[in-house]
Amino acid sequence: MRLQHKKVIALVDEEFEDLELWYPVMRLREEEATVHLVGPEKNTTYIGKYGVPATTEYSFSEVKANEYDGILVPGGWAPDKLRRYSEVLTLVKEMDQAKKSIGQICHAGWVLISAKILEGKIVTSTPGIRDDMENAGATWKDEAVVVDNHIISSRRPPDLPPYAKAFADALVGE
Repeated sequence: MRLQHKKVIALVDEEFEDLELWYPVMRLREEEATVHLVGPEKNTTYIGKYGVPATTEYSFSEVKANEYDGILVPGGWAPDKLRRYSEVLTLVKEMDQAKKSIGQICHAGWVLISAKILEGKIVTSTPGIRDDMENAGATWKDEAVVVDNHIISSRRPPDLPPYAKAFADALVGE
């Protein structure tokens, strides 16, 4: 399995978009990547927009960017909460500086905006935050998946199959 030595952080907070968290996590785990659910508090269950739970294994303060190969930011309403944590913004900035894979879908672009890493990048997101992405200095495209070096972005749940594949490919440098 091509991802057996890869480690990924999947960020979690209340009202994450259920499929946008779990689909990529399961896809990566199928290829034997280690994916840790990381949230504000360790061993805490957070509930997605549609009622699917996710129990964290670590808190934001317990993980270090240099120990991981990538980070996934789900959409839903969680990104509006996630971007308020300095530890999350630091993780995203450090992943960006190290050119590690950063996956964001739907409203997750808010976290990248708050981390101030979108200047000059080409991305997509839900059309609802297009202006936010562009105001942060990104070029926005209405495509299922946009890969700009180590940043992999997607629009919404119907785009999950190509998004998860693109993220997995990025982890192995394909």
